[in-house]
Amino acid sequence: MEVPGGAGSEPPTRPGERRHRRLPAPAVLVVAFAAGSVPFSNIASRLLHEVDLRDVGSGTVSGTSLYDVAGFGPLAVAGVLEVAKGAVGPLLAGRDRPRLAALAGGAAVAGHNWSPFLRGAGGRGVSPALGALLAQDWPGGALLLGGMTAGRLVRQTALGCLVADLALVPWLGRRRGPDGVRVAAAVVLPMLAKRLAGNAPAPRPSAYFARLVFDRDDFAPARGA
Repeated sequence: MEVPGGAGSEPPTRPGERRHRRLPAPAVLVVAFAAGSVPFSNIASRLLHEVDLRDVGSGTVSGTSLYDVAGFGPLAVAGVLEVAKGAVGPLLAGRDRPRLAALAGGAAVAGHNWSPFLRGAGGRGVSPALGALLAQDWPGGALLLGGMTAGRLVRQTALGCLVADLALVPWLGRRRGPDGVRVAAAVVLPMLAKRLAGNAPAPRPSAYFARLVFDRDDFAPARGA
């Protein structure tokens, strides 16, 4: 069974046109997941201060935790890499395989959220989602970045990101139709799933709603995403 938008659906080569070899769809998805799973923030924290971010605060491997441990400089460098890894899969897929590119963006977010290098731990997927969106439809990335920034300004980053997440699907759907819906849904679904899953089993049923809104187990706003 072929992955939608995969190598089997490539347009025929025109006479005299040279076909460039490129990765088949399954390989693109594997590379996208592998790139997304590289925990640059945790690597920086361990190299500079020998601190595992899983042991800091809520246990989320995020830029906020790295900033608390190492400051702005390492956060800036690791942050660029965290965003860039989300663009790897969509760029490998190419613009003529939009369905594959959307799936690759989602694979990068999933790899970040459930990294095999961290035994299934990870972040919340905002940075690789930003990279995946910028590679496919930059206004979607701007919307996500704007939501995160607005949330930080009022000290409710998680809530700001949630509002942006919920707006992404209709926004990109209006811009690009079904392709836009796929791009947005591919990154939003693993982000929301990770929020609900958290870093440990929920202590009570009401915690799932708190996780969805504030990314923590109570109703106080989360500090970072």
